[in-house]
Amino acid sequence: MEIGMIGYVFIIIAVARLFAEVFERLGYPGFLGEISAGLLLGSFLVSMPREELNLLAELGIFFLMMYAGLELTPEEVHLGGKKSLPLYIVTYALMTFITIPFTDYTISHENLIVGSILSVASAPIVLRLSRFFGGDFLHIALSYAVISEIGALLSLYLLVNFEIYHLTYFDLLLELLKDGLFLGVLFGINYILNVKHKVLIIRALRNLKSDEAVFGLVMILATSIALASEMIGLHFSLGAFIVGLLLHSDLMGTKQYKRVYTIISGITYGIFAPIFFAWRGINFETEFSVEVVYFFILAYILRILLTMAFTWNGEIRKTIVRASGVASFGVLGLLVGELGYEYGVLSQHLYAIASLASVLGMFVSTTIGKLFSAENS
Repeated sequence: MEIGMIGYVFIIIAVARLFAEVFERLGYPGFLGEISAGLLLGSFLVSMPREELNLLAELGIFFLMMYAGLELTPEEVHLGGKKSLPLYIVTYALMTFITIPFTDYTISHENLIVGSILSVASAPIVLRLSRFFGGDFLHIALSYAVISEIGALLSLYLLVNFEIYHLTYFDLLLELLKDGLFLGVLFGINYILNVKHKVLIIRALRNLKSDEAVFGLVMILATSIALASEMIGLHFSLGAFIVGLLLHSDLMGTKQYKRVYTIISGITYGIFAPIFFAWRGINFETEFSVEVVYFFILAYILRILLTMAFTWNGEIRKTIVRASGVASFGVLGLLVGELGYEYGVLSQHLYAIASLASVLGMFVSTTIGKLFSAENS
């Protein structure tokens, strides 16, 4: 029986939210349940309107990245980045190095893409384990998650341009300068507005009569920056994240910030996030072999040990949980792997390896948090 587009959306959201509730009750983040729902639904919904559902999933990453930006301020990212950026650089280099045996011991664009996927941290898992971190480390862990996700998307799109459009190294340098200029202009405008025109912005937003009007203005700004981000060669979700990052309570005012935060939170986790996470599960492709499992174990242990060395504070249990939060991989790794495979810059074998590592990493890190939580109880 043909159920139509709305029918598929209803099934995906309903099953994803059901699985999310079950996983939450088991002590796991809900999005892992939504991914698991997608793994199940992919076996049954064989005649889905894939283009339309993929568009809804893209809206999901748009809102998720904007929501992630709202959770932080530029100052927090700046302070946390001083410690998390060196850790990310070393992790990226190490993860890239261990993929060399899969490319006949030569470094190619595939190593760099998989290395970026294996270096990602999951912000939802970081937040789930935050009670073990201490306030001083939470900003570092969240900054690492943000930097690693942006780094993965940047790596993918730069390498896609380099490989598909055959850019020279000089052209690649120009791309980097263009991206840096774009980001610099956005943060510069934000700084000027925050210093000189903050009061005028807050007053103007207060004069708006409804929450919908405030949300509408935010969406106009977010979609505009996302479009500009896409046009210069970056992923549109980076533009959405930057808008969320810049729209902090100091600029908008506490009341207006809460308006926007509440609406975006409801739309994101009520509608689009379940579709995005389930869609990652539906499109999940991997291969189960001893080689792949051994590779994940090696990558996870190396990430744990490296992060422990960077975050050691004398308490072994707290340090292990901190390291597991940073070494939690992430759903964005699944997206980057999927895009890399679709663009033809990532082989099916390496795509499968990166996908399995991302899923297993999220489950293992959350399980470590559960075990320590049970011990504390």
